[in-house]
Formats: sequence, C-alpha cells, structure tokens
Amino acid sequence: MDIHFEEATVLGRGKRVLTGALIVACLVIVGSRTPSGGPSAGSRSGEAVRHAVPNRVMTWNICNPCEENNADRAADIARYAPQVIGLQEACTRDVESIRDHLEKLHGLVYHVEYGMVLRSWGRCGGAPWSPGAYGEAILSAAPMTDVVSEEYPDGGSEDRGYMAVTTAVGGRSIRVFNTHLAERRQEAVRAEQVGVLSAVVARHQRAIVLGDFNAVPDAPELTRMWALAADADPRCRAGAAGACRPTTDWQSKFDYVFLRGVAPLGHGVYPTPNSDHHLFRADLDTT
Repeated sequence: MDIHFEEATVLGRGKRVLTGALIVACLVIVGSRTPSGGPSAGSRSGEAVRHAVPNRVMTWNICNPCEENNADRAADIARYAPQVIGLQEACTRDVESIRDHLEKLHGLVYHVEYGMVLRSWGRCGGAPWSPGAYGEAILSAAPMTDVVSEEYPDGGSEDRGYMAVTTAVGGRSIRVFNTHLAERRQEAVRAEQVGVLSAVVARHQRAIVLGDFNAVPDAPELTRMWALAADADPRCRAGAAGACRPTTDWQSKFDYVFLRGVAPLGHGVYPTPNSDHHLFRADLDTT
C-alpha cells in the first residue's frame, strides 16, 4: 500500500509540473503575438503610430469613379500623410471608412468635420428613408474648432457649398476652407459662388482654401479668388494658365490650394486610379 501511495504521489506531482510548464509556454507564445497598446494596436499592417507632416495640406475630389475601395483611397492619402486634407464629392460613410483605414492600416489618426450639402441614396446608399449625406469633409490631425458649413444660394445643377474650420497647420492656428463649385459650363453660377466664398475668406489675414473649383486658372469666375490669394503652385497664376500642372485626367487644372498670408514651400500633383482628380499636395511656411 505504501509503495502504491508513493507512486501515485510522484505521478501526481509530475502531472502538475507538466501542466505548469505547458501553461507558461502558452503564455509566452500568446504574449509574443499580442500587439503593444496604443491607437495602432489593431493595425493589420503592423505599422507603429505615424505622425502627419505638420505643415502639409492636400485637396482631393474622391468621386468618379465613385465606388472605389476606401482602403485604396486611404493608402493614397497615407502615402503623403498630410496634416489636413479636404475631400470633395464625399459620402459620410466613405469618409468614416477612409478615416478608419488610415488609423488601422497606417497608424494615422485624424479628426473629421463635415460640410454635407445633400442626402442622396443614389450616391451614398443608406436606407431609403435615411439616405447617406454627400458633400465635403475635412480631416485634420489636430482638433478643429469654429466649424462652419454653408450651402451656396445657387448650387447650379446640384447643391454645392463650402465649409471652414480652425485648426493647426505647421504648429500655427489657421482658418481652412474646403469647397466644391458648380459643374462645368455653369460659369455664371460659379462666379456667384466665388463671390460668396471670397467675401468670407477676405475676413482672415491668413487662410488656406482647398477645393475643386471646376474652372481653369484664367477663367473669369476665379478673378476674385486670385485677388485674395495665390495657388500653392508658384508658377500657376491667373495669366499663366499654361504653366499650371493639370490636376485631372482630362488635363485641366481644376483643383487648388489657395493661400492667403501663407507662403508655399513645395507642392506635388499625384495621379491615382482611384479618382479622375489627382491629389494636390502643398507644404507650407506658416511662420
């Protein structure tokens, strides 16, 4: 009896030791696979948290084709990591998806504000009784305040408007506008819209105006904007349209980063298969 008892005791101890060793091994394996904390802990790409370029802004009309993959759109933005980006022809659900991909896949965390001008089931989906919102949006790596969203009195063939926020660019607080003007062949409507926008921009000594203006640089309807501000492309001026790099697939300059009281340091125009508009990036001297 004593011999059997001792054998049972030894066997029991051996099982407990083996069980303990297995538990420790499992903890080590699980620990090695668990990501560290922080906003990018769920990142499938494994990238650490990134920081946006503090003095970089960008404008991009993301629609047409409109049903593009939002992960691809986010990758386009992340490649240049702007501090602020103005999006036009944007659906709320697409902006939220892009923002989510920027954080989870690229470690870039943005705040968002909207300047939606209409609800459209055809464009943005949603329930028939609650279609998705459509218009402009601004993503900023810094918080935004004093948000304004206004529709133009006459949108032309489709409602159009502008939005404005105050946020940090290059470490300085600055007023940022984002707009989308009426479609082509509606010059008179765009002239009225520029009149509304320029009157608001003129109240600020320092401002950045992003957007798709649907007009080439020497179009008469842009005269009031040129009187207030310069494009981030220093060669692009009202009387020098031929020197402006096109920002669309049809070789027209429609997209602008107008600067008032802010100097450009560099810029770039980047074609993408995810839109018929190119991304227009500007690095700024905000001192």
